Amino acid sequence: MSDFRTQLKSGLYTGVKKGWSSFVWICKIVVPVSFVVALLQWTGWLNHLYFLLNPLMSLVNLPAEAALPIITAMVVSFYAALAIMAVIPFTVGQMTLIALFIMIAHMFIVEGMVQHKSGLNIIKATLVRITAAILTVLVVSQFLGDTSQSIVVPAELTAHAPFVEVLKGWAIDTISLSLKIFLIIMAVMLLLESLQSLGWIKYLHRTFKPFVKILGLSDRAVVMWVAAAFFGLVYGSAVIIEEAKKQTLTREELERLHISIGINHSIVEDPALFLALGLSVFWTVVPRFVTAIIAVHIYRAMQYLKNKSLRN
Repeated sequence: MSDFRTQLKSGLYTGVKKGWSSFVWICKIVVPVSFVVALLQWTGWLNHLYFLLNPLMSLVNLPAEAALPIITAMVVSFYAALAIMAVIPFTVGQMTLIALFIMIAHMFIVEGMVQHKSGLNIIKATLVRITAAILTVLVVSQFLGDTSQSIVVPAELTAHAPFVEVLKGWAIDTISLSLKIFLIIMAVMLLLESLQSLGWIKYLHRTFKPFVKILGLSDRAVVMWVAAAFFGLVYGSAVIIEEAKKQTLTREELERLHISIGINHSIVEDPALFLALGLSVFWTVVPRFVTAIIAVHIYRAMQYLKNKSLRN
């Protein structure tokens, strides 16, 4: 019993230490980035970016108005895009395609920094996610009928709010998000480090080892995949970064992992949020899962051909 308590105490202490360090690191990114984006929204500069996505919207069978939640998800946050979708009268088919796009391609700066710090260049990570989002939505759109009809955007979404109101909204949202990040990161790190200290982490590996094999990933990536899949890249960042530091995975294995979790992460919370908008669980879960598998195996084939050419 005394050994159990000692091991548990050691795990909890390590969890708190690593959790706090990761929380501070992620806040150094989230706070300034969110503030700059809030300023861009207030000045109206962000609104001028929407037209850049109009050709892309046409390509993936969406109306031009769909660019509003999509670019918001890319540079602001997933939740801000969700709020926009809730007030614009998109059809169920249009919302399904938008949901798929933003579940794959969102928060490029913050999540990109997490991936960059733990094994995949931020530019490569962003390009992979954008490409995956476009191709996934393009394929799924073929099953949903006509989703390109135009929509009227409510005037309040493009209104110019007073700076004080914008600053107040930013402060409240940032504090709320930071608190959520702190609670989740600390809980995950406390659990993980306790499992490590007690020697129980092997059960996690046994449970998910067959699953990550299907995804084309190394079985040594189980902990990182579970953290990203169930908690997301931001909330699971502490685990992802700490595991990457151990250098138990090769560079190629890390890149395969990041391609997979970049496309398919937060597999519980995100679909649940869209379920509230009346979207099908099938379309918000299965396409991302399939795309992640295909993307990883394409990467593996490319690496094989590259290595083969070098040998020759």
